[in-house]
Amino acid sequence: MSKKSYRRITALSVLAVGLMTAAATAYLLTVYYRRVCFRMLGGFCESLIEKNPDLRGTVLELLKTQDFHMAGENIVSGFGYSPSNLGITDGAVLLPALIGFLAGGALLLFSFWYWHRKSDARIRALTGYLERINTGGQGLLFTPSDDEFSKLQDEIYKTVTALFKTREEALAARNNFAENLSNIAHQLKTPITSVSLTAQMMKEHLGDTYAVETAQGNDAARKETDSSMTCKMRAHIKEIERQINRLTHLEEALLLLSRIDAGTLSFDRKPTDVFTILSLASDNLYELSVQKGVLVDVPETEEMRANVDLNWTMEAVMNLMKNCMEAAQTGTVVHCSCEENPLYVEIRIWDEGEGFAKEDIPHLFERFYRGEKAKNTGIGIGLSLSKAIIERQNGIIRAFNLPNGGACYEIRFYIQ
Repeated sequence: MSKKSYRRITALSVLAVGLMTAAATAYLLTVYYRRVCFRMLGGFCESLIEKNPDLRGTVLELLKTQDFHMAGENIVSGFGYSPSNLGITDGAVLLPALIGFLAGGALLLFSFWYWHRKSDARIRALTGYLERINTGGQGLLFTPSDDEFSKLQDEIYKTVTALFKTREEALAARNNFAENLSNIAHQLKTPITSVSLTAQMMKEHLGDTYAVETAQGNDAARKETDSSMTCKMRAHIKEIERQINRLTHLEEALLLLSRIDAGTLSFDRKPTDVFTILSLASDNLYELSVQKGVLVDVPETEEMRANVDLNWTMEAVMNLMKNCMEAAQTGTVVHCSCEENPLYVEIRIWDEGEGFAKEDIPHLFERFYRGEKAKNTGIGIGLSLSKAIIERQNGIIRAFNLPNGGACYEIRFYIQ
């Protein structure tokens, strides 16, 4: 129902109530007026007779010749008169009052019928809109309105919009599978090429070694050549193992990402102490900490619990700690802290390094993104995995530079 229609119904309702009130008021005032007049006449006659008793018969004769009105216990009523004898009949008062009251009642009923018809039309329109959406029809936009159904209409529109957005995201995810496969092929191409080149170098080196041994033809040269060949072979084998490990890590990460995208990764969420998460993540990175010469500071705090999966959350925190350790200088410290308030539990992890490049911050959590300063140690999936794991557990994560230097990761797990 439009605002204009609503004003019309309100005006009709006010007019109807006004007519009914006016009719009732007119009737009551008329009745009151007749009673007052009757009492005044009675008082006048009584005073006149008291002062002139001889006029009693004259007064009675005069009263008999008039039709006065209403009643009261006074001298006039003692002579057999009532208020209806004052000249204004009940019909003369009741008929206009009754007409006004009926007109007001009719207007009120018409207002109610009109309001009911408009409301029924709005309900049918909203129902038809939902039916069109459920059957795959178009018509997402609503005609703007301002009435008692506006809030309901807005909520329906928000819900339908969210459903359309979810459907579009699902379709986009399906269409992005080809792009993801292209990214995977691109990421696998580099280590495979490296392994191929290493194998080629090994073949060439073996050929050169054979030629040297043939030309010299003595044991001393053969032993020296064997030793040199062994060292080079070990270096090449080590490079092959490093690239294979990188491929293995990439495969595991991609499988995990696919499970997260498909919604098949289950989380065993329960109240978990934050200090336990940080301690376990630090312990699992002990070897890297020793190798890099970087300490991880996990201060003891009061018990703070977040409703998360211990293992997966620890995995996400390990990725953040690892990034800080790789960016930090030898002899520095990676710091951790946690706080709690009625809304969320907050975890912070930061280093004492140079911090993020400004152009990298908006893209840090994108898949396969690696900044210009990134070392050739990762594949650009760790931060994306951490973000996905945290957000699936009613949390958020952001990265920023500290005012005094250093990169900081901030995690918030919301209580509700």
